[in-house]
Amino acid sequence: MMGGKFSIVKALSALAVAGVLSIASGAAVQAASGVSVIVNNTVITSGDIAKRVAFLRLQRQGGGAAEAKKQLVDEVLKRAEIARVQQSVSTQEVDAAYARFAAGNKLSAEQLGKILDQSGVGMEHFKQYIAVQMSWPRVVNFRYGSATRLSGGDLVKRMMEGGGDKPVTTEYFLQQVIFVIPEKKRGAITAKRQAEANASRAKFPGCETSKVFAANYRDVSIRSLGRVLAQQLPEDWKPLVEKAGDGMTTGTRVTEKGVEYLAICKKRQVNDDAAAEVVFRAEDIGKKKAGGEDPNSEKYLEELRSKAQIVNK
Repeated sequence: MMGGKFSIVKALSALAVAGVLSIASGAAVQAASGVSVIVNNTVITSGDIAKRVAFLRLQRQGGGAAEAKKQLVDEVLKRAEIARVQQSVSTQEVDAAYARFAAGNKLSAEQLGKILDQSGVGMEHFKQYIAVQMSWPRVVNFRYGSATRLSGGDLVKRMMEGGGDKPVTTEYFLQQVIFVIPEKKRGAITAKRQAEANASRAKFPGCETSKVFAANYRDVSIRSLGRVLAQQLPEDWKPLVEKAGDGMTTGTRVTEKGVEYLAICKKRQVNDDAAAEVVFRAEDIGKKKAGGEDPNSEKYLEELRSKAQIVNK
């Protein structure tokens, strides 16, 4: 599945790994399990708060229990909204992000888990944090994305600012090839299916006869993704697509559906109005990221807070 567009590295940029390593030898937090807050019938325990306090220490942030409680209340609200609009990342995407984060800091997933356990945070608490950090931007974009469309006048103005020319970008027509792995068999046959998918790439005949090609394999699905511009490529797929040439396939990725790769049916440079809008919107999103969190995020969260029933115990 072509997933979220937000890198977990960016989402967790505040985490000071040096802090993790320096505290790794500390005693584990002994968390109590009493009810501390109830948010719309969801319980936050004192144990949850103790874990978040420990996590704040790893990030070298202050605020203690009060800040921990505030963050956890916000996360409960976000998780409920993520579930309501069905914009959650998958467990597999979270696990992959966790593994990338560990590898990026020269740790195995097991080593990172031990560090988190020893510092009182715990792997599951960290993964829950990752899941919200990855999913929430999708929800905000789902809610406000259509509201940020540029009018014809805005497009002309932006083009004039750039010298009058429409920006050029790369247009792809893609097909998604999925070597399906049933949920119950995940892990047991993943390596085998990945080997099958990798071997099949050399035999891929092209997009026009891809469904006939898929019929030669067991449990292989072909999905047409249509036109996708370079700025619309999900971050996990973007480097693979950009590396592949016209008429070729990308490398494989293990996703929540199985083992996937993309076929590049057609690739060309375009500069039409629709492409110009996508380019300009991507530039605007980049500026928002550079300047901090999307203001729509806080507006959305404040709306959820105003409607929530929050009971402190």
